[in-house]
Amino acid sequence: MPGSKHTFLGAMTIAGVCLLGVAIEAGQTTPAQDRPPMVEDVFKSVVLLKGIPVDTFFEAMGMFANAMGNDCTFCHSSTAVFDKAAFAVPTPRIQRARQMIVMMNAINKTYFGGQPRLTCFTCHSGNQSPQSDPNLDLQYGAPLDNSNVRDFPSDPGISANEVFDKYLQAIGGTERLARVSSLVAKGTYEGFDTAFAKVPVEMFARSPDQHTTIVHLEAGDSVRTYNGRNGWMAGPDTPMPLVTLSGGNLDRARLEAVLLFPAGIRQAFSQWRVGRAVLGDQEVRVVQATEAGQPVVNLYFDESGLLVRLVRWTQTPVGFVPTQIDYTDYRDVAGVKMPFRRKVSQTYMQMTIELSDVQPNVPIDAARFARPTPRPAA
Repeated sequence: MPGSKHTFLGAMTIAGVCLLGVAIEAGQTTPAQDRPPMVEDVFKSVVLLKGIPVDTFFEAMGMFANAMGNDCTFCHSSTAVFDKAAFAVPTPRIQRARQMIVMMNAINKTYFGGQPRLTCFTCHSGNQSPQSDPNLDLQYGAPLDNSNVRDFPSDPGISANEVFDKYLQAIGGTERLARVSSLVAKGTYEGFDTAFAKVPVEMFARSPDQHTTIVHLEAGDSVRTYNGRNGWMAGPDTPMPLVTLSGGNLDRARLEAVLLFPAGIRQAFSQWRVGRAVLGDQEVRVVQATEAGQPVVNLYFDESGLLVRLVRWTQTPVGFVPTQIDYTDYRDVAGVKMPFRRKVSQTYMQMTIELSDVQPNVPIDAARFARPTPRPAA
């Protein structure tokens, strides 16, 4: 049934491919590297979601897919799977979606001061149609808690500094962390773009916050780079030859780089608060960062002090959209515990990186963290 877990996962697989496909068809030249490309620079058929970077636009598309529990061809023409130009066809559902965005914005402006409190997910919650009738199974059945919430009660009994101190001690202590200045790793990558087949991946990182991942896809290398200030994606799986990261996506790349050398994690944001949540069957402590008055990052630490999850939200015109990274399989590298498995879940993509070999303190050419060469899309 539409909206079920199995259908949703299959739909998201198609959505990831289709979302990439529409941008590839646009075929626009990459704008100047000193600013992220705006959506109107690339997609000429966009009507309402103008004035936002391309990477934020895809987060908004992911919100629609997640809220509806379906793939992009639910609204777009079904022929778009084979003919990317068909994504520009104004189908009745696209016209209806535009009306819904106008309605949502009007409600938020009237009742919530323009804040994105009402979103597509508020009413749809993974269903094609909003649910208007009471659901007794929800009322009397086992609760389905969402651990990735931005609003939760603070725990006054513990400070963020205490949680960070326990974390740094659990992974080896600040002295051992200070001895690791670079990392070179190899392993495997699998995701929607590989049909979940495992392909080789390489990782390069340099303290305090530079990080590059290279996925060796069959169609060519896919490169993700953060150089300490800017971030990019380039490869056959990206919607443009070069995607410049912005907003929440850029900050997530920064956090991923910082967490490879986590001694400076508490300085990543100026405001933190602590709460509690349950992941699976274990209670965890949540340390949340706030920026410009909005919760933007949750870090989840287990009882031993290890980081087990990161959630970073990107603000879009249709609401805050999360990216979730789960960290598991901690192993010792030069006296420091590192997660050898990272699973990244987004509203339009899911992927897993499993490392098999990590070498510390290896010299790395600065070119590894330079702006990637734009690559033609497959």
